[in-house]
Amino acid sequence: MKVTELTSFLEQIAPRDYQESYDNAGLITGDPALEITGVLVSLDCTEAILDEAISSGCNVIVSHHPIIFKGLKSLTGKTYVERVIIKAIRHNLAVYAIHTNLDSVHTGVNKRISDRLGLSGTMVLQPKAGLLRKLVTYCPQAHATQLREALFKAGAGNIGNYSSCSFNQDGVGTFLGNADTKPFAGEPGRLQHEPETRIETVFSAHDERKVILALLEHHPYEEVAYDIFRIENTHPQVGSGMVGWLAEPLQPADFLSILKRNMQTGMVRHTAFMQRPIRKVAVCGGSGSFLLQAAIAAGADAFVTADFKYHEFFDADGKILIADIGHFESEQFTSDLLVGMLSERFNTLRVEKTQQSTNPVFYF
Repeated sequence: MKVTELTSFLEQIAPRDYQESYDNAGLITGDPALEITGVLVSLDCTEAILDEAISSGCNVIVSHHPIIFKGLKSLTGKTYVERVIIKAIRHNLAVYAIHTNLDSVHTGVNKRISDRLGLSGTMVLQPKAGLLRKLVTYCPQAHATQLREALFKAGAGNIGNYSSCSFNQDGVGTFLGNADTKPFAGEPGRLQHEPETRIETVFSAHDERKVILALLEHHPYEEVAYDIFRIENTHPQVGSGMVGWLAEPLQPADFLSILKRNMQTGMVRHTAFMQRPIRKVAVCGGSGSFLLQAAIAAGADAFVTADFKYHEFFDADGKILIADIGHFESEQFTSDLLVGMLSERFNTLRVEKTQQSTNPVFYF
């Protein structure tokens, strides 16, 4: 199995189009044609992780956080980032990062946190806009069903929890082919009036190539008429954070006790307790202070995340309980998520979770 097969699968789960503008997800170093001997999964990519991969015979590292965020102007080994890249190249290791794109999908990092807290009815807290496209095309009425099915199979027609979504309207199309044409219906040089169906359906932007290929392959016309529109609707299954409901209301102290136990953290920084139970909970793995107002607007009683600054705690303003559990602690189960996904998809591939903690923060 080659690296490119692995990365193709990961980018089906979490398309790189979903990452934030500052991010650097994807294959950071390594040959896409490299034969994989084993995959080591970790939250971060450090020198110690590289040493573990080398000693265990794994030549691919899949980490959540990218080792490179900014451009490198030299590779002299003066920083840990440069040393990691030099060692990875020297030992022919492929390093892949799946970061904010995995944060953004509804089956990703925040779903894992939600599951550990027992949340139900979960939804993306702040859906992203501009990720959807609409296809409009026209085909002979007798071929509409076959074409729709091909488009759905290619990834079109999904809206939230619904699939095979489309709008269809019958009408009459006209075309006049010249002497160089071989029309599906009618004759060259004669105006044809053809009963047609107008098909409209939506798809994710990253599936555009697949959808267009399916359209061209299954449409009977020699020249296919179609339009693609960018739509600004938010994508209900892609975005930042997640919000859901506890099985039963909990007093703030009881909620924090469960949070500490289930997220395996020894400390929670939090705002003052409110005089109401915790029912609805918003979560965001990693640095989530930018979502505070979205959590309040969603009616959440508590917001579980990390990296809140001192003055940002005041922004809770008595409207929500902020629970800062630490960056590493909020994302530590991402490795389990990735190991499970890879092992299920590639049952003959050796996939290992790192044996060490990469948390750079210690408490005395």
